[in-house]
Amino acid sequence: MSRKDDLDNHADQLNPNNDTYWESRGWDERPDDWEDRVETDALLPEGND
Repeated sequence: MSRKDDLDNHADQLNPNNDTYWESRGWDERPDDWEDRVETDALLPEGND
């Protein structure tokens, strides 16, 4: 993996609008209510709180 790929992956993991962000936190994909979850800091999948 190149340095650019590493940086892109890192940026994706910090962007709640990106599926990689949610997958790195245990989700299968970005939840439909992702905007509400970001506002309330409810970022973990249910059962992992």
